[in-house]
Amino acid sequence: MKAITATEFKKKCLNIIGRMTEDRQPVTVTKRGVPVAIVSPVEQSDVGNSIYGAMRGTVLEYTDPFLPATDPAEWDVLQ
Repeated sequence: MKAITATEFKKKCLNIIGRMTEDRQPVTVTKRGVPVAIVSPVEQSDVGNSIYGAMRGTVLEYTDPFLPATDPAEWDVLQ
């Protein structure tokens, strides 16, 4: 595991994260020689569990997006 000082991590954070995503090795951040944090890459199985785009490709047909989804006569608020 690599170790880096907090000051150096602050200066080069984006660079360190970029390298970490390539080599998949965690980085220990130290302050005055004492470990204070471990920054590790996300497991590949955890990536992509977002709800955004989860339903992509499930609508088979939608001919007129400006028509109401149901008949307005069925709306409770209009009765």
